[in-house]
Amino acid sequence: MAVANNQQGRRLKIAIDAGHGPDTPGKRTPDGAMREFQFNQAVARYLREALAKYEAVETKFTHADDGSRDVPLKERTDAANAWGADAFVSIHANAFGDGSWNAVMGIETYVYTTRPKDSVELATAVHQSLIRQTGRPDRGVKAANFHVLRETAMTAILVECEFMTCKESAALLQQDSYRRLCAKAIADGLASRYSLQPRQPQQPSSSQASTAPLYRVQVGAFRYKTNAERLAQQLREQGYDAYLKEESHV
Repeated sequence: MAVANNQQGRRLKIAIDAGHGPDTPGKRTPDGAMREFQFNQAVARYLREALAKYEAVETKFTHADDGSRDVPLKERTDAANAWGADAFVSIHANAFGDGSWNAVMGIETYVYTTRPKDSVELATAVHQSLIRQTGRPDRGVKAANFHVLRETAMTAILVECEFMTCKESAALLQQDSYRRLCAKAIADGLASRYSLQPRQPQQPSSSQASTAPLYRVQVGAFRYKTNAERLAQQLREQGYDAYLKEESHV
């Protein structure tokens, strides 16, 4: 189980899948203003950045990040399986109906039809994080016979982050702030499920610290000692180390 492996020091491998490709037929808003891959690709990149802030996590894209092609589904799942991924997250924007504008909106998250326990738990954590942070309508955790959920040998989920066929939702999907928010929410769900720990800033070694230069800041110089003492006292009261040094001048 991925949680236990991560707790034992093994790096957690997360495969990130931006659904479809730039030229996949029909995968766009009714007015053609946005292709689904544009949303999926951006969220995948932001998700990778967010997960890089955690200890012991590796990520791998199963899509072509440069948008050169729509990677076949089998190639995607084969790559994740060969890599030995612990979790597979496929990112999508939804659609409803015949491709024209309609009022259906909201976020839904999918697992395979057999509802594997680990997948349901991950989907629930990610889905709840998405709903909480975006405030979008909750369409629930569902099951479907999608290739990327069926043919993956690891915990796998597919997130539909809103509907391209709803004008209100489509406007959100095109906003960079919403894409970043979805990525953050997915990352937070993964962090919660797998007890990920934030990376700690690297501290300089003792040898580095001893040879590092020091920089002094001089506040001012005064002709009268009482003025200098008054400023020094004010600085001490504010938590600064302050001292007086008498200097002769010509």
